[in-house]
Amino acid sequence: MKKVYVGMSADLIHHGHINIIHHAKQHGDVIVGLLTDKAIASYKRLPALTYDQRKVIIENLRGVTEVVPQDTLDYVPNLIKIRPDFVVHGDDWKTGIQRETRARVIATLNEWGGKLIEIGYTEGISSTNLHKMLRELGITPEIRMKKLRRLLEVKEIVRFMEAHNGLTGLLVENTRVLKDNLPKEFDGMWVSSLTDSTAKGKPDIELVERMDTLHQLLEATTKPVIVDGDTGGITEHFVFTVKTLERLGISAIIIEDKIGLKKNSLFGTDVKQNQDAIENFAYKISEGKKAQVTDDFMIIARIESLILKAGMEDAIKRAKAYIEAGADGIMIHSKEKEPTEILEFCRLYSKFEQKVPLVVVPTAYCSITEDELQEAGISIVIYANQLIRSAYPAMKKTAESILLHGRAKEADEFCMPIKEILTLIPGGK
Repeated sequence: MKKVYVGMSADLIHHGHINIIHHAKQHGDVIVGLLTDKAIASYKRLPALTYDQRKVIIENLRGVTEVVPQDTLDYVPNLIKIRPDFVVHGDDWKTGIQRETRARVIATLNEWGGKLIEIGYTEGISSTNLHKMLRELGITPEIRMKKLRRLLEVKEIVRFMEAHNGLTGLLVENTRVLKDNLPKEFDGMWVSSLTDSTAKGKPDIELVERMDTLHQLLEATTKPVIVDGDTGGITEHFVFTVKTLERLGISAIIIEDKIGLKKNSLFGTDVKQNQDAIENFAYKISEGKKAQVTDDFMIIARIESLILKAGMEDAIKRAKAYIEAGADGIMIHSKEKEPTEILEFCRLYSKFEQKVPLVVVPTAYCSITEDELQEAGISIVIYANQLIRSAYPAMKKTAESILLHGRAKEADEFCMPIKEILTLIPGGK
């Protein structure tokens, strides 16, 4: 029998996939090159099902002889290894992101006389629309919570944006852009104590009760959520916070190694801030880990040594102690306008024998790019307050315009159309 290669993501199986396999079977034994989670996440969203789950499904489809992993969007490595007689694909890849992939497939097949067979695109079905429908249906706490660890496994750097209510959650959930023909989007939401407090007109002193904001986000979105846990409170209280967040489906909490009345770290030494003893904070982490029911929830330790001018040596010492205590990630914080000390920490951290994902919040040193952070070894970048900081000037401008003109007409240019706001929320029409 001749060999027929079919590359698939197969995240959500529909009759278009069945149609491709049916046509492929007519030409020989069908080998499905199933894109790995990492391959899919490199050019679009994290797949709803894991590779192993998708593999079981495809293996049990009639007409499939074998399933092999395809580790990249590029077919060539698998084609060279398998040397199929035919590659079967839908004709929808002649334009857009996969056009160059198609050209490489044709050139590679020509090396041994192989042939590309293209099947007409199945009308009336769209995986993008299916994913949209899934988002509107919602998600379970268990599936949402697992997403962060899955993202860390398959993406070089994971991108979180702050959200402080249901509307900003929808913005983070749905905002997408194309760059170099590749879609880019945020991977999840950061619930910041600063933006949550500010949105409620309260000071950022660990005062605001956060559950209402979390419920708004969890009801309106499906992406993973990381919670800013401030200091975590006293250890006896922190264990209950962990249990509550895990039950809700939150993916992680970040707690900072300070004690006393919370003051925002970006004040630095301009206000009185006290760092916790290493032993005390490590104990808080270990007790929080013991309180977990699953292995999916993450406790990330935020180190304030650079903020409080305690020095790089202290920061490194704390990182090692917190990892030993069970921390699932380390967030290193800085209020300097240049990323020099962050990059130095990353350099020293790279020499650790035991490492966990590194997290940064580039608010002060905002000129650094994600590519530079990734190269330095950063796994998660959090844009911690940009939405609320950009929303306030826009709303202030609109309010001033109405006062100046005694009417709303001039402010219309700053506002989205009323029809859009009426239909923004699913089910609002």
